[in-house]
Amino acid sequence: MPQYLFEISWEVCNRVGGIYAVLSTKAKTLQKTYGDRLVFIGPDLWNNETPSPFFVEAETPLDTMLDTKKLPAGMSVRTGRWDVPGNPLVVLVNYKSLYRYKNELYGDMWRRYGVDSLHGYGDYDESCVFAYGAALVIETLMKQAGGDARAIAHFDEWTTGMGLLYIKSRLPQVGTVFTTHATSIGRSICGNGKPLYDYMSGYHGDQMAGELNMVSKHSLEKAAAHEADAFTTVSDVTARECEQLLERRPIVTPNAFEQNFVQKGAKALKIRAAARKRLLQVVRALSGDESINDTALLVGTSGRAEFRNKGLDLFLDTLNVLRGRACLAGRRVVAFVLVPGWVDTARHDLKDAIARDKAVGLFNPIITHTIHNRETDAIYNKILNMGLYNYPNDPLKVVYVPSYLNGDDGIFNMPYYDVLSGLDMTVFPSYYEPWGYTPLESAAFGVPTITTDLAGFGQWVLSTQGTNYKNTGVMVVHRGDSNYDEALGQIVDGLCDVVEMDPDLMAIVRQHAQKTARAASWANFIKYYKQAYTVALKAAQARS
Repeated sequence: MPQYLFEISWEVCNRVGGIYAVLSTKAKTLQKTYGDRLVFIGPDLWNNETPSPFFVEAETPLDTMLDTKKLPAGMSVRTGRWDVPGNPLVVLVNYKSLYRYKNELYGDMWRRYGVDSLHGYGDYDESCVFAYGAALVIETLMKQAGGDARAIAHFDEWTTGMGLLYIKSRLPQVGTVFTTHATSIGRSICGNGKPLYDYMSGYHGDQMAGELNMVSKHSLEKAAAHEADAFTTVSDVTARECEQLLERRPIVTPNAFEQNFVQKGAKALKIRAAARKRLLQVVRALSGDESINDTALLVGTSGRAEFRNKGLDLFLDTLNVLRGRACLAGRRVVAFVLVPGWVDTARHDLKDAIARDKAVGLFNPIITHTIHNRETDAIYNKILNMGLYNYPNDPLKVVYVPSYLNGDDGIFNMPYYDVLSGLDMTVFPSYYEPWGYTPLESAAFGVPTITTDLAGFGQWVLSTQGTNYKNTGVMVVHRGDSNYDEALGQIVDGLCDVVEMDPDLMAIVRQHAQKTARAASWANFIKYYKQAYTVALKAAQARS
């Protein structure tokens, strides 16, 4: 057992994407084993005017060990608890003072590990400086703990790679774990419209990094993957990607979900009823369709605004075909695109209509918030180009919600999980999805879902739960580089099946979805991480 288990990520107490779900839901299970030996380290991006909604500043066992006077380079930290199940210890690092050491750090890492930081841009500097600060926190704690203390430092994504390399060069007694949730090059290949899967064996990571202007990020990620005592990723599909592009085979540590996030019984029913009421109010107010009631089928998709990678293009094309299908006769279907964009503010006319609970029929009835980039937003313009204008007599309507659902967006004013629980069905037809938290979360809240076999979660369902959607609550669609229309047809057929499904059968399918999600709990999956920790700890002991 290590004296400390550190986990470092840009998304500690900072909800950005799927890694936040990994860490926040994993915390309670790790806490049971390691107690306050578990310490999460994240960036301090908050102030008194905009405090973190996830961080609780409190006295902790780390306070005396991390006194500001003991920290190097003028940096400061805050210690407390992460407000998630388990309430683990957290250190938030204010790394601003470390920028002046950036060039010295980059030079050292070039000499030691060949990391090419010369071509860094965008978020490269900020990520590296934060990771350096996190490593300094670990170094300070290890000095306080004594030379024979055992520890594991687990770094997530390339954004923390600089910290791993610093620890490797300074603290040989610390075992290191590096997790690539998605390779920077693989994501970039897909984001640039190139086929990833049919041509995987022909790609060379270093060559593609030069072609796609990703030299620094790839260089850092590859060095961290090779220098880590244990290198991990989240699914077999991403393991193949890592082996090809980073040239090291990782340990597969599949992601899971903490059931404590899911409300039960009467409370769950109350939340679902409130969410459905607000979803229906929003679409009635926008469209002016007074016939929209609780019998409508509410379908949703969500995730990061990666139009092709997340399958948002395929989802919208599916809706365009679905609206011409006979299965919609006599049934209203509303699709919600819950994908954060460059949001400006909640629409005042919509807020007023909701307050009056009126089916108004507003100007521009497809969007809930104003956005800064209407001319270039891919989702907004795709909906317009398909002619999905939400006229009152349209059997299918589409509502774009371009805001984070943190409970204060101005329209729904409830967190994402509450809104999710109000849906009847979700669709996540991803092209590039290393794991796939969104469909797993959906299943956990009893909302049947459609995903693809290019998502790690979809692969896991096929290999362990079977292919019968009605028995699992999860439909897994085959998707590749050249079967877009085939996948679209499968999704349309699946949605029609749900539209026509008997309510009693639908209730059973909802229960089966939750059963599938329970099988993918951290209680069942944490063993894979413990295997990686054992590898790292043994490597550190051998060095010592």
